[in-house]
Amino acid sequence: MQEDCVNCAQFLRRRETYREETALFMLRSKTGKKEYDVTVRYEKEKNGEEREVGRSWVDLETDLLDFCKNNAKDAVDARLFFDGKKFTYTPEQNGVYCDYARSLDLALAALREGKNGSEVVQAEFTPRITVKMLRERTQRLGAFTTYFDGGNLPRAHNIALAATRIAGVELAPKSEFSFNTVVGKRTEANGFEVANVIFEGEFVPGVGGGVCQASTTLMNAALVSGLKITESRPHSLPVGYVKPSLDAMVSEYSDLKFINPYDFPVYLAAETGGNFVRFIVYGKPDGRRYVTESNVRYRIAPPAAEIVEGEEDKVLRAEKEGVASESFLLVYDRAGNLLSRKLFRRDTYGASQGKIMVKKAEQDDAPEQNGNAEPPQEPAQ
Repeated sequence: MQEDCVNCAQFLRRRETYREETALFMLRSKTGKKEYDVTVRYEKEKNGEEREVGRSWVDLETDLLDFCKNNAKDAVDARLFFDGKKFTYTPEQNGVYCDYARSLDLALAALREGKNGSEVVQAEFTPRITVKMLRERTQRLGAFTTYFDGGNLPRAHNIALAATRIAGVELAPKSEFSFNTVVGKRTEANGFEVANVIFEGEFVPGVGGGVCQASTTLMNAALVSGLKITESRPHSLPVGYVKPSLDAMVSEYSDLKFINPYDFPVYLAAETGGNFVRFIVYGKPDGRRYVTESNVRYRIAPPAAEIVEGEEDKVLRAEKEGVASESFLLVYDRAGNLLSRKLFRRDTYGASQGKIMVKKAEQDDAPEQNGNAEPPQEPAQ
């Protein structure tokens, strides 16, 4: 019992020589700061003065973890905007994360040393997509230009309208482009005007005339950019704005389609002027160069011109020979070495019959009757 009393006295003396109070401890980082309560213990010296003997933070690990989470910052990917002519880029923003283990060591060391705060170790990390990456993915892959008569205003309007509908298209990897889907039906309600079209081997007025020049120009831009053509058809007659077997006739029943074979998107841009249309394809180059080639296998002579009588001598429709042709796609590496030469298409274009007006022959006035005149002949019986 006496031993117990001795122990009790020692315990009471210990209680008298220690004191605890609450102090503020601050965690600081690049992105924020916050104060927390910690316990400070004091001990009395023999001379009666107090001496701090330690600090403790019961919820240090939990509080530090919450601080790290609240002060973390997600990375923001760079973005691009494409208006059909040019690219605009929004810069990326680095993210911030907390080195929890290192920060915990620093906080414990600060508590041991009697400090009122410590630094939380943070580091930045880059986002998944940067402006540099986007610029690498939006380089010019290829372009193609054709020319037309700017004085034919309805036809020029139709070409420009089709180009405007296509400009700005982003084609995802492995996805397919459809000209008819993007441009829409060639109707007056859809904004198209009447101009010459090829119908049953002749040039006749029709709504949307000239749109085939837009599809042809686009197909050639796609070819020299490494895109894979999945559907294209020739006209029935040769056209003057592109070499044979490199045209792309579109109609209600005929489409131009191609696939983006790359692992990144491609972007279609368009430019039109008073007498030209140009399509440009942007994406990430694959290190190859694509070139088209057109060859005429043989020519087809037009039939004899159709002759009609009229008020003057005039060529109503010029004759035009037809051709049998073929086209190839050639692929070169960076050093200019030919890697492949593949047949793209083999076609036959019909010849156009000419049509000529000749002036009617003037008939002489009937001769006067006289005694020498022969009597009129009667039909044979």
